[in-house]
Amino acid sequence: MIKGSAGARRRRLITHGLALWVWAFAVWVLLTWTLTAEQLLVGAVIATAVAMVFAPLGPVARPWRLLDPEVLWRLAVLAATALARSVVSNVRLAVRVWSPRRPVRSGMLVVPTKARGPGEVTAVGVLTSLIVDNQLVDLDRHAHRLQYHAVWITTEDPEGNRRHINGPIEDRMRSRHD
Repeated sequence: MIKGSAGARRRRLITHGLALWVWAFAVWVLLTWTLTAEQLLVGAVIATAVAMVFAPLGPVARPWRLLDPEVLWRLAVLAATALARSVVSNVRLAVRVWSPRRPVRSGMLVVPTKARGPGEVTAVGVLTSLIVDNQLVDLDRHAHRLQYHAVWITTEDPEGNRRHINGPIEDRMRSRHD
């Protein structure tokens, strides 16, 4: 039993370490944007150090899950939704700036969220803040609420605002099995 536990722990560390290495190396390549042998070697060494330090801290999203067609499709739909909403909100904001006679009804909104895990809450916050109509200001993880600064407020109804602000992003993030 003790030997099996050590073996299972070692396998988890290797899996966590490998996943961290892939993510760290991908970040290195994206940040340096140089594919010389030296850059790749330095990136591999740094990714190895990062993986060795952080692997014992816990589970890591496995990058090879992106090879699953369903996950890849859902990620593409989520990215398309966020991009489309961002473009529309940027155009609306540009029209508002170029037409200063248009009234401004900005303010703070507190909306409920269905996001539960730290990664999910972070993704919802980042993606909804990329859409310039609303910027995440604060969150209450225990009450499952997000506070946004909104450029244009049409209602104070929390559920209505959720459907408009974070609902479209959250709905595309949730697994069909949830």
